[in-house]
Parts: sequence; structure tokens; C-alpha cells
Amino acid sequence: MNEARQPGITCQLRVRYHETDAMGIVHHANYLHWFEVGRTEYLRAVGMTYRSLEEQGIASPVIGIRSRYHHPARYDDPIELETWVQAYNGVRLTMGYAVRCAGRLLCSGRSEHAFTDQGRAVAPKRSLPSVHAILSACALADLPLADKAARA
Repeated sequence: MNEARQPGITCQLRVRYHETDAMGIVHHANYLHWFEVGRTEYLRAVGMTYRSLEEQGIASPVIGIRSRYHHPARYDDPIELETWVQAYNGVRLTMGYAVRCAGRLLCSGRSEHAFTDQGRAVAPKRSLPSVHAILSACALADLPLADKAARA
């Protein structure tokens, strides 16, 4: 991982027709799918893919998720999905998300994750030192975004 990286990552998406409902706006459940895209790409950007974790027997199940809808997205809108580490305490990871279109906040949210190794709950701080080191560095690098989200 590059220690001098900018806080968080941003993914560019475009609303696809099948993501909209009968009113022509994005169905609320699709934002959760986008959060997963952001989380997956975030881990890839910091050198820790879900695939490589799973190949080692490590999983990071979602134990809580929250989203707040501010404005609707519509078919073919260009979307920016910002993702960052909101909090990490050595045991649990909370990711933060902001979905925007043309700079306008459409949805904000967070997901909370535990960790398992071979199906057994573990604390990365004690059991997964390489994962812990990466997530600790990410939490520190993403502090500006986490602070901004906490004040919003």
C-alpha cells in the first residue's frame, strides 16, 4: 500500500436501466450493491482483494448496514461513489460511502464488518497482522473523510 495516498477512493459508475423502478429512479436496494462495489475496489486499491482474503480462509461478513437517501438518481446518470474507512478498532471495520451525481449528494451510508478465519470469529489485531496493518494505515489516511462524514 502506498502510505502517501489520498484519503478514500472514488469509483465512476453509470445508472443502468435495470437499476431503476417504475418511477424512473434508482431502487433503494441498488445503493447497497454500489456500496459493495466501492468496498471491493477500495480493498483492491490498498492491495488486499477479497479474493486473496477468501483464498486464505478469511472473510469479512457484513454485520450492519445503514443508508440515508438524500436525492434520487435516474437512468443513465453518471455516479461517483466515494468509499473510505470510517472506523477500525482492531476487531471491527466500518466503511463509509457517499454517492454523488454532478457533486450533489444522493446517498450516504456505512457498513460494519467482522472478520472470520476458517469460519471462526477473529480480531485482526491479534490474528491477522497483515490485515490489521493495512486497515490501521487506511483508517489513519482516511481520517479527514471519516471526520467530515461524522459531522454531516
